[in-house]
Amino acid sequence: MVEHSVVFSFFLIFTGAAVLASVALYTRQPLLVAYIVLGAALGPYGWALVSDTSLLADISHIGIIFLLFLLGLDMQPSHLLHMLKKATLVAIVSSLLFMATGYGVGRLFGFTQTEALIIGAALMFSSTIIGIKLLPTTVLHHRHTGELVVGLLLLQDVVAILVLLLLYSGPGGDTGVMDFVKAVAALPLLTLGAVIFVRYVLLRLLQTFDRFHEYIFLVAIGWCLGMAELALAVGLSAEMGAFVAGVTLATSPISLYIASSLKPLRDFFLVLFFFSIGASFNLSLIELILLPSLLLTALVLVIKPVAFRFLLQRISESNKLAWEIGFRLGQTSEFSLLIAYLATSMSLIGQEASHVIQATTILTFLLSSYLVIFNFPSPIAVSDRLRRD
Repeated sequence: MVEHSVVFSFFLIFTGAAVLASVALYTRQPLLVAYIVLGAALGPYGWALVSDTSLLADISHIGIIFLLFLLGLDMQPSHLLHMLKKATLVAIVSSLLFMATGYGVGRLFGFTQTEALIIGAALMFSSTIIGIKLLPTTVLHHRHTGELVVGLLLLQDVVAILVLLLLYSGPGGDTGVMDFVKAVAALPLLTLGAVIFVRYVLLRLLQTFDRFHEYIFLVAIGWCLGMAELALAVGLSAEMGAFVAGVTLATSPISLYIASSLKPLRDFFLVLFFFSIGASFNLSLIELILLPSLLLTALVLVIKPVAFRFLLQRISESNKLAWEIGFRLGQTSEFSLLIAYLATSMSLIGQEASHVIQATTILTFLLSSYLVIFNFPSPIAVSDRLRRD
């Protein structure tokens, strides 16, 4: 396999993405599809023109971190706390239902009990990046729909961290009970520390030097990535740290300028993220995993919207709103890919089970995106009537 420079890989990715995006727009397809297809074509299991996909995946993770930071900048803390309290029961019950579905399908196709449990765990979560990428930033984030979506995704993020800790504490892992205690205690302490730092240090610096736009840009990036790294250090996810960084700045008027200046940077890294998803999939295993992957995909696309619709109606949400949130969360998650990778590296599951999770994640990403952009407001909707930035 020929090794190419990072610059050449970037050339292939962004030039190819520009060409395929043009085709996608002319044929009224979502841009996410173009990026994933390009990754599959150029990656090591396609034409192998881009071989170092692990490096690209690491780089692209920055896009998710920025996405959560910008989301936090749009959320008022008082509204967020209210929504988290309201959505807790929905998140717990739905997660258990989705896990049972994945476990049942896994056992049906002859996977071991451990593999079936991990397949079920991978189905519990909805994609933060899909759910938020398809939310109009100037419309829904300040409305009830966006708050509910965000609340549910954050609660799922907490559950995902506990699942990852369980994987680490399994055979070959070295995580113990204290890590659970640390993770549970870390979030409120991290948030409190961030609030104090923003109030007495960060905002004063920004107000003193607000004439220098470059300085504001650099401080915002440093604050976002610094909180992401601090969250990782205390046992949380980088995404949660970035979100806390954004929320603690949300009450300041400077948050609007920061949000607008970071959007192009976010989109740059998100292209890499979707490319790396397509590039990491081993196309030679399709025949072995086709049936379980298709069945899981169909169940996710049907059961998740129905479950969220039923549960949200139980907490007095309207039928229309409940359906919309259900479809926006009707896919598996980037956490599913991480669970598959970790479980495989620790020999808890085999390659076949791992690729069932990966294939289901990719398929639900694609098909869920179609359902949303053709039926609900989003920044990349193909219809002018539904396009909201």
